[in-house]
Amino acid sequence: MTSKDQPLNRVYSQIGTTVFTVMSSLAAENDAINLGQGFPDVDGPLDIREEAARRVVDGPNQYPPMTGIPELRQAVADHDRRFYGLEYDWQSEVIVTSGATEALGDCLMALLNPGDEAIILEPFYDCYLPQIEQTGARAKAVSLVPPDWSLPLEALEAAFSEHTKLIVLNSPMNPASKVFTRDELQAIADLLVKYDAYAICDEVYEHLIFDGREHISLATLPGMRERCLRIGSAGKTFSLTGWKVGYVSGPRALTSVVAKVHQFATFTTVPALQYAVALGLNQGDDYYRELARDLEQRRDFLKTTLADIGLPVLPCEGTYFMTADISRFGFNGSDYDFCKHITINAKVAAVPTSVFYHPGTPNVPNTLVRFCFCKRQDVMEEAARRLTACFG
Repeated sequence: MTSKDQPLNRVYSQIGTTVFTVMSSLAAENDAINLGQGFPDVDGPLDIREEAARRVVDGPNQYPPMTGIPELRQAVADHDRRFYGLEYDWQSEVIVTSGATEALGDCLMALLNPGDEAIILEPFYDCYLPQIEQTGARAKAVSLVPPDWSLPLEALEAAFSEHTKLIVLNSPMNPASKVFTRDELQAIADLLVKYDAYAICDEVYEHLIFDGREHISLATLPGMRERCLRIGSAGKTFSLTGWKVGYVSGPRALTSVVAKVHQFATFTTVPALQYAVALGLNQGDDYYRELARDLEQRRDFLKTTLADIGLPVLPCEGTYFMTADISRFGFNGSDYDFCKHITINAKVAAVPTSVFYHPGTPNVPNTLVRFCFCKRQDVMEEAARRLTACFG
């Protein structure tokens, strides 16, 4: 029993079971295909996995350098130069972390103090809010406007104040599948300059982008390199989510503090996986093109399936995810009710989008449902068959 005189952490003790755990458990109980949780069901490139296995056997298996092995930090710097023209000193401006979620936490703790404000754009990835609040800072949410998830510039500027320390920018965006345009990024950049603020750029889906679109890193805009921390993920880029290898690039003035947080969080990351990811980042352009092309085809397949049963789909420009609108489906209930319903009756699981909003946000959309399409084609076809049999 916990003593009432010794309260637990005020942020994390109040968090309930995540919707991903709830829906995944419900999917397992009903033998449902899980299109709710965002992970591929096929492992990434064989040569990368073989390199990790070889390194485990051959070693070294002791502590690598705290900020990452030189080979991986060099590969990250080369990657950022190759794809974005960004120049980072691999020795002082690149940090390897145990996943992008750790990277986010490290960056937020490095920049925020109690009383600061951090802007998040909703719907947002679920770890942003508790990580911000744990620092003693306040999160201010700005809602993108469906169906095209446009950025409301007046509302965004109204959210900035003299207390604003940073904005968390996720592009391509989970769960909205939005890729921010250059004009939108410039508007954000102008506000960062006006209010002397920073940006934490969550770009883990940077290579999962469709229809010939271009992912523009905010750090490439004039004056933004010194204000941005850029986060990438080997798990998303190489379909190896269980490896939990992430990386942060940014100006030395910021990464020097991020490294100190990282030192007392995980300190380091499995060396064998670091060597393998370094190999992966040097893949040719064909790999990155095929990765996006394959996911785009699965996106189109799911889009057709959902449209055929009467669920129109919102624009899906990148990531693993697609949002469907159930408002005209004739379902009597919320997005959460709908996800439970299809998990039990169609035996296909999805996730309600309303869970990705700040608890204080008024008029949260409750007719939007997120599906994940980074599954094998045969799994996608079986999911389509089940949905069609239930609703078609």
